[in-house]
Amino acid sequence: MKAWLCESLDGVGALKWRELPTPQPQPGQVRIAIRAASLNFPDLLVVEGKYQFKPPLPFVPGSEFAGHVEAVGDGVTNVAPGTAVAVIGNSGGFATHACVDASQLIPLPPGFEVEHGAAFAFTYGTSHHALLDRAQLKPGETVLVLGAAGGVGTAALQIAKAVGARVIAAASTDDKCARCRELGADETIAYGRENLRERVKEITGGRGVDVVYDPVGGELADPAFRSLAWRGRYLVVGFAAGTIPALPWNLALLKGASLVGVFWGDFVRREPQAFAQELRELAQWYAQGRIRPVIDSRLPMSALPQAYARMAARDVRGKLLLVND
Repeated sequence: MKAWLCESLDGVGALKWRELPTPQPQPGQVRIAIRAASLNFPDLLVVEGKYQFKPPLPFVPGSEFAGHVEAVGDGVTNVAPGTAVAVIGNSGGFATHACVDASQLIPLPPGFEVEHGAAFAFTYGTSHHALLDRAQLKPGETVLVLGAAGGVGTAALQIAKAVGARVIAAASTDDKCARCRELGADETIAYGRENLRERVKEITGGRGVDVVYDPVGGELADPAFRSLAWRGRYLVVGFAAGTIPALPWNLALLKGASLVGVFWGDFVRREPQAFAQELRELAQWYAQGRIRPVIDSRLPMSALPQAYARMAARDVRGKLLLVND
């Protein structure tokens, strides 16, 4: 097998594409022939030692991937060789093969494209948990999605529309905004050239938005928080801009607003039954065509550094896939 090996926390440039012994599954494990893995923002942080989870060195990065079960270890009865599965973990995906615990597997239902399985659970799971569980989004409410052309942004846009919300998609360029309109956004804001707060006032007639979905952080946080309506909910999803903002607490008081943290990874670990129900609903929506992963491009697994460079430059619309032939 081949894999990208992280032997130090010196960033993407230190990763090595190495040939390694193909692993044999231990009791309770399966070996997966990886078809595709997607690149998520935490995959950039983890190789720099900046993510909440710090796997012991050396490790193979890649938190979300999909493929077919190739071999099973003793005691595994829930899947058989040939089963199409997706995996969400902390590492292992940027390779041709991986051994994982059978409990980590998400069997893909008939009609679910394997490559879509590598670009689904992380972003759609995060956005479903954020909007429907943490924010309790209702039909007819208005959502402002920041970074709306990215992986979690496009998922949030589609999920909000699926439950009948009005979506204002905010992205850095006009081209990205055009893509958001194609995905169903009701309004768009190109915050690279437009004033975010003034445009929200204009679009909402001065009322503001019920929910802000923020995977970006940085300088957008303050004007976005000020754009909340009474009893608004501000979802803290991530900090793709690279800086963690500081907000004046009196804003929450004056608006009767809630600042709501979204840590999907711990939700999955702490509330497995709720997570399973979330996945069932998302799979139904996928089958109905209400949601569909937005694939920016497919690159060979060996081209991981180029994929990282595009993500670091925030030049991705939807999800980047690394694929094995």
